[in-house]
Amino acid sequence: MTVHQLNELLLVCSLVLLIAVAAVRISSRSGLPSLLLYLGIGIAIGQDGFGNVVFDNAELTQVIGYAALVVILAEGGLGTKWKEIKPALPAAVLLSLLGVAVSVGITAAGAHYLVGLDWRQSLIIGAVVSSTDAAAVFSVLRKVPLPARITGVLEAESGFNDAPVVILVVAFSTTGPVDQWYVLVGEIALELAIGAAIGLAVGWLGAYGMRHIALPASGLYPIAVMAIAVTAYAAGALAHGSGFLAVYLAAMVLGNSKLPHWPATRGFADGLGWIAQIGMFVLLGLLVTPHNLLDDIWPAILIGLVLTLLARPVSVFVALLPFRMPWQEKALMSWAGLRGAVPIILATIPMVTGVDGSQRIFNIVFILVVVYTLIQGPTLPWLARALGIGRADQAADLGVESAPLERLRGHLLSVSIPEHSKMHGVEVAELRLPAGAAVTLVVRDEKSFVPSPTTVLRQGDELLVVATDPVRDAAERRLRAVGQGGKLAGWLGTGGTSS
Repeated sequence: MTVHQLNELLLVCSLVLLIAVAAVRISSRSGLPSLLLYLGIGIAIGQDGFGNVVFDNAELTQVIGYAALVVILAEGGLGTKWKEIKPALPAAVLLSLLGVAVSVGITAAGAHYLVGLDWRQSLIIGAVVSSTDAAAVFSVLRKVPLPARITGVLEAESGFNDAPVVILVVAFSTTGPVDQWYVLVGEIALELAIGAAIGLAVGWLGAYGMRHIALPASGLYPIAVMAIAVTAYAAGALAHGSGFLAVYLAAMVLGNSKLPHWPATRGFADGLGWIAQIGMFVLLGLLVTPHNLLDDIWPAILIGLVLTLLARPVSVFVALLPFRMPWQEKALMSWAGLRGAVPIILATIPMVTGVDGSQRIFNIVFILVVVYTLIQGPTLPWLARALGIGRADQAADLGVESAPLERLRGHLLSVSIPEHSKMHGVEVAELRLPAGAAVTLVVRDEKSFVPSPTTVLRQGDELLVVATDPVRDAAERRLRAVGQGGKLAGWLGTGGTSS
């Protein structure tokens, strides 16, 4: 590649990124998941579009897609709150295992008997579309706060179900006879166990090191955190375990370990996640040839109907039978099974392995994801409101960043008061921080001042709180409790210290 060609490539990539960033704004206003807009950009510059770019390398797409998926899972794990996901773990695990099995069986039967695909192709499609996508779900639910038990289940399910689905798709796509069901179950259990063990171990060791080793620059912390998460994936995959589960669990451990400079790390990971999604969807849009999709539109719509109206609801209601959840919540989770990046990436596996009809499988999956995301995405907020789930006035969580003050054996907490926080209107003295913690500075309207005990806090304020090491965790718990429950937090049932 010459320098001139490199300059042209950089220009094209930067323009695509700028267009994609603008598409995020359109997505947030319209309620459409951004993946559809990114796919549209790829199709527009492809061989049937104005760019006339010819790209048909499924193997390269799969490799890049796997790399992007690692980044997306890491970003999702870093944003997963343990206090919300812990009560949801049993339900999420059942949805990711039993729910996936039920969904694969029903969808495969529909593809075989209604569309006429052979059983191998039907099982591949059933497995491919049984993986949900958290990014697609929550991109359209940002304006509809949901109870923690629902978000916890959906978030954990989307992080966990990638692993068994990948194993199933690889098993169904290999040449020769498909293994017996009990052999597949054993392989899935072993790979998940290995991946979980490695992910938890790498996450714990990484968090321990990050807390006890002071790096020379704050910008190194986000890089180190992402490197630890990617290490978990590589170690899990090399140990013949589930690398996807390993990276998600490692990132979740890191994300709940109160690491220094956490908001900066979270923002860095969020930016990488956006880049990964943009690049991956644009590449998938390039891989598809629109004029070849026409013959598979109705089969895709028919299989999507079976998946959306039968397989997903049955899998949710069967998997959640042991749990006392209202039918409204189960109905919302059934409709919230959006498909995003993962199914389209997994659809490249049979293309790489040379399965008969693999191009048709890819076309069907592509159409199914686009059509049903277009239908389900914009209607999710409406359905949540119609079912009476979620409250418009639900308080947002605080953004708290911790920077170590090593010589003082303390911490400097940077606290941002978001919209709808119940810390709005609370006086500094009413925070009732533990002894050893104090609000030292308030930044309001780009001006800073030292607060008095009677200073009233407002939305948009940024606080600097100094806390000694022994009370650092208690001070943060108290701040978050006031943000969620107001100045009477701890006295009216809201968590947090009351002194």
